[in-house]
Amino acid sequence: MELRQLEYFVAVVEAGGFTRAAERVRVAQPGISAQIRKLEREFGQPLLDRSARAVRLTEAGAAVLPYARAALVAVEDARLAVDELVGLVRGRVAVGTVTSHAVDLPSLLAAFHDAHPGVEMTLVEGSSDVLVERLRAGTLDAAIVSLGPNPPADLDALVVADEAIAAAVGRGHPLAGRSSVRLAELDGLPLISLPPGTGIRSHLDAACAAAGFAPAVAFEAGDPVLLAQLAARGLGVAILPDSLARSRPDLHPLAITSPALSGRLAFAWRATGPGSPAGRALLALARRTLEVVGG
Repeated sequence: MELRQLEYFVAVVEAGGFTRAAERVRVAQPGISAQIRKLEREFGQPLLDRSARAVRLTEAGAAVLPYARAALVAVEDARLAVDELVGLVRGRVAVGTVTSHAVDLPSLLAAFHDAHPGVEMTLVEGSSDVLVERLRAGTLDAAIVSLGPNPPADLDALVVADEAIAAAVGRGHPLAGRSSVRLAELDGLPLISLPPGTGIRSHLDAACAAAGFAPAVAFEAGDPVLLAQLAARGLGVAILPDSLARSRPDLHPLAITSPALSGRLAFAWRATGPGSPAGRALLALARRTLEVVGG
């Protein structure tokens, strides 16, 4: 029994005759007839009733048909599995990330490299809005991004960090003797912030708008570490992830209250899924290994 015999048998059934089946599989009609007769001899029973104008299944043919279809599907799945493996072995994966101390991305990439040493990996750093656009364009397979109040509908994501957004000032700043600051007290103060389009800035802008004022941003930069350095030099109040604000000895962290602000970091990818086998393998590993926050 050969796979092409099963293929021809299914084609004749679905096309309703030998002529149309021959056109469908691009084989001469006598060749299809000969192969199906070989298949019938294999089973010892006729599978097709050729006596009528339209070819019909015999009782034996009806019994064989679902197994023939299943066999063809299984073979196609096997081909796809091999193609996926070859694509993975020879593939590449591109990952983006915002500057963050809250997600252990190096460990994820190291584990992926150990599992798939032949895959070429690329890592780029950027702001969340740029990384999101690169995900949409397909130049990145996945990215660690900061989610604003309204996450993009065309992306899927695993939230992997939910962290307070804090204010931070230099040790000589008037606010340095306090442990917290109300959001309304930031009105009119020179702020040091990530640029528009980033998750933290989106949360800041939305909260200030709800409180009835626009933040007076004096300095913008895409690198949170640079923001911390500017604040440490007394140039304003930096709006930072809480972990970064508390990790620097040259800064005094302040909890933001009334309301408290928090930002989410997520491992994100296109809702339609990564386009490459390597990207899909990375996503599968991330689902298994990243600690997901929330529901």
